[in-house]
Amino acid sequence: MKVLTAAQMRAVDARTIEAGIQGIVLMENAAHRVVEFLAARFDLASERVVVLCGKGNNGGDGLAIARQLYTHLHPAGLYVVLLAAPEELKGDAAANLAMLRACGCPLFRESPAEARNATLVVDALLGTGISGAAAGAMLEGIREINSGFPLASVVAVDLPSGMPSDSGDATGEFARADFTVTFTAPKWAHALPPNCDCVGELAVAPIGSRPEWFEDDPAAYLSVVEPKMFAALLAPRPRWGHKGTFGHVLVIAGSSGKTGAAAMTGIGALRAGAGLVTVASAAGAAPVIAAHAPELMTAPLAENDAGTIASGVNLSALAEGKTVIAMGPGLGRHMDVEELVQRALGLRAPLVLDADALSGAALPSCLQLRAAERQGGTLVLTPHPGEMSRLTGKSTAELQSDRVGAARAFATEYAVTLVLKGQRTVIAFPDGRAWINPTGTPAMGTGGSGDVLTGLIAGLLAQFPGAPDQAVAAAAYLHGKAAEIGARAMGEKCLLATDILEYLPDAMEEIGEDID
Repeated sequence: MKVLTAAQMRAVDARTIEAGIQGIVLMENAAHRVVEFLAARFDLASERVVVLCGKGNNGGDGLAIARQLYTHLHPAGLYVVLLAAPEELKGDAAANLAMLRACGCPLFRESPAEARNATLVVDALLGTGISGAAAGAMLEGIREINSGFPLASVVAVDLPSGMPSDSGDATGEFARADFTVTFTAPKWAHALPPNCDCVGELAVAPIGSRPEWFEDDPAAYLSVVEPKMFAALLAPRPRWGHKGTFGHVLVIAGSSGKTGAAAMTGIGALRAGAGLVTVASAAGAAPVIAAHAPELMTAPLAENDAGTIASGVNLSALAEGKTVIAMGPGLGRHMDVEELVQRALGLRAPLVLDADALSGAALPSCLQLRAAERQGGTLVLTPHPGEMSRLTGKSTAELQSDRVGAARAFATEYAVTLVLKGQRTVIAFPDGRAWINPTGTPAMGTGGSGDVLTGLIAGLLAQFPGAPDQAVAAAAYLHGKAAEIGARAMGEKCLLATDILEYLPDAMEEIGEDID
């Protein structure tokens, strides 16, 4: 599902109007979608409703919502408040003010005392057109929404008032919403933290624009991952399938004292559905890894004095017959490991690099050479912000201030699929597209969660080598969804990384129901 900037949204609206759907009709459709949402979520016959309207198109939406409530649904109480002089309204907003008056609905210029016991507030003060911080009457209205109606749920129209449309960061005070109904497509603020945490439950409602006008627009490069994007990967398996059908993952991971990371990666690949998984690790670690799951095959490799894999491993022989290679968790930081990663970049199989495989100082130059020579298959890197800082030389704060931009820049420069982990994980592709994963929970902030994700990515890539983008997105989405389910059952503080694997079947079942 594409995510649009305010300018892109205006362009879509303009194209819709040029195609023959008038602006007043779009406004009426938007109002109807909000009223449908209200009727589905609330018993309006018993609700005391306040509709706060500004002077722009968002206010026009609010006036149309108020008219439809007044003429059709008759809530227990309805207070329509216009926080602007009537003569300030123009165009479609002015037309909706005239229609509201024509139907006899009372209109207030400030909230009456009896409105303070409202149970439902519709926020239609400011939409995507705001530039900078809210001020004046609109700022007072925002503060009123946030503190003036203690009994009320707040439903924002398109965007909580005062929230900048094109950013995850606030530029001033904004309304806090329990629900947001936006139109046509999500906006950047709906998708990116921390603003995404302040929109409440988000509903995206069509109002007449043709989806291909924005879904097929390469300039709209940001999307939110949704299950229908990878539905084919969760379809029932063919009846004739066998372990050879579903790929063989090679996990190169683990060292002395870090066997759990390798095991979690291998089990993650198995749990994702890979037919076979071999974990190659330092000889002293291999028996411990095998003890974690009898389904894991192991390949003990020569180790150096540090307990990590020695550099002289015959990678080509090790990779023979393998569908995907995942490398990094628990490998340790040693010159032998750096050399091993550099040689792995020359292999033809799809490669997933994580954790210690991302720590080598020479890795960016090796990636640059690989990109220039167009070597190898799909290459996925899965850094957390600290690892991304080491890869780019930028501070963590700088990267976190523009996660989408940082991920896109790296992915396009080095021709990789970059999975920048964290709240709202960013998946960036070599062609400039970026996908935001909406699932996840703070419960994932525990050792091993990233190792599990690496295994899930490898396991899905092994099964679906022809759909690498969808495989990576499915892994991230399932990873976050399983953690959400686990956190609901166990609490955010008690969830372990291995619990994510335990709840993965529940996540697949829940997502399958959503797709159906």
